[in-house]
Amino acid sequence: MRAFLVLLVFVAYALGARWYFFCELRGQCGEQEEEVDNRLKTLSLHEKDTVLLEGYDQFDFDSARVRPNLNPNNRLFLDSVAAILAGMPKKSLEITSLYRPSETAPVGYFENIGLARADYIRKELVRRGIDEDRIDLDYGFSDTEELVEPLDFEIFPTVESTGRLSYTLTNMTFSDANFEFDSDVFKPGQALLSYLDTVKVYLEMNPDNKMLITGHTDRIGRENYNYTLGIRRAENARTFLKEKIGITAPIEVNSRGEKEPIASNNTASGRQKNRRVNFKISSQDTDS
Repeated sequence: MRAFLVLLVFVAYALGARWYFFCELRGQCGEQEEEVDNRLKTLSLHEKDTVLLEGYDQFDFDSARVRPNLNPNNRLFLDSVAAILAGMPKKSLEITSLYRPSETAPVGYFENIGLARADYIRKELVRRGIDEDRIDLDYGFSDTEELVEPLDFEIFPTVESTGRLSYTLTNMTFSDANFEFDSDVFKPGQALLSYLDTVKVYLEMNPDNKMLITGHTDRIGRENYNYTLGIRRAENARTFLKEKIGITAPIEVNSRGEKEPIASNNTASGRQKNRRVNFKISSQDTDS
């Protein structure tokens, strides 16, 4: 009898412990509240004024995270974008990613997390069969910490895309965060230093390649002065690569001055994008 009572007590304890673990700690008993996805269904793909896709869930990025929280609707959107690009072989895609005011640190050799996020989405499309060279990247700043519409997707004719910013290892652009305003003194930030370390290894593994450094400016000042400023910046960057990084591959320099803006010169952020240095790697047998 005593043994039977002990068994009953043990069973009661075991059942109580199981209920506490699954119901109280893990919340697996009774009716469960469904997790509500509050994403706006405003994501679209457009080509100028023509909307090609619409009504999809916006992407969701946790603070300071590059990888988005992809849901099935996001994956369907990427599948659809890839299918449309596959059917438009002469057109390219630009992905613009916004980032929060608090997300100021560079990521890898990207100057900001917006570019890193856009690059992550580009890799998702490359996995779906789209050529990386057909996907350009851009970035912007969110006015608030609530990043409810972080990405924009726009189709461009490829011919219009040749002067845009692709941000790849062999064609990378950095803004004037590495130069003070109206200065040609080259002060590379951590993102650019990380990129140059990678480039050194890449060029050592590809000894038949060369580099072209091109300086760009905004439209403040005279055109001739801006052309010369672009050359001086490119030359000082070349000196840094040779003397500080130890790159031995041939490096040519060029300037486009103010002639190839990629953003509006009417805003401070646009002028900063236009004040930039581009590093392009190509075979020594091809014209840069």
